[in-house]
Amino acid sequence: MNKSDVLAMIQSIRQDPELQSEMRALMVDLLDLRKNPFHPLVFVNGTPELGKEIYVGLFSEINAKGGRVVIGDYCDIASFVSINVADSHKMNVGILDKIERGEIILGDHVFIGSHCFVGGSTTIGHHSVVAAGTVLINGGDIPPYSLIVGNPAKIKHGYYANAPHST
Repeated sequence: MNKSDVLAMIQSIRQDPELQSEMRALMVDLLDLRKNPFHPLVFVNGTPELGKEIYVGLFSEINAKGGRVVIGDYCDIASFVSINVADSHKMNVGILDKIERGEIILGDHVFIGSHCFVGGSTTIGHHSVVAAGTVLINGGDIPPYSLIVGNPAKIKHGYYANAPHST
């Protein structure tokens, strides 16, 4: 098969919804992607507790395996975000004999910007924003209406408290 044959095949797939569906199923199987309520290129591991009307962007990860992740209603999680309960660094250097796992809870109406990491032992209050590129490791309890920025993360308490809210 030459390049023009491959391009013709791709064009056929693009024009036929049934072929698109079959191709998508083959890719999910080939890449061993798990089915989830978002998109095959969102990686969900374990059984996170998901609220209603959540958006999760492509190439993001929600890892609740062996731990607890709760994502409230109306949250928006951008692309390339990692929400991960597992921390294996102490096990790998011989300090512990198992992976540490800490609970992660996102309140309602939380926005997580692109390229963020949210690690275990982090609770983010409702109507808060995690700015793009922020790293939260053992973030503790972050109050509602906060803006969280940077690496290491800095919390601006009440940043959004005076913003008009629809709910």
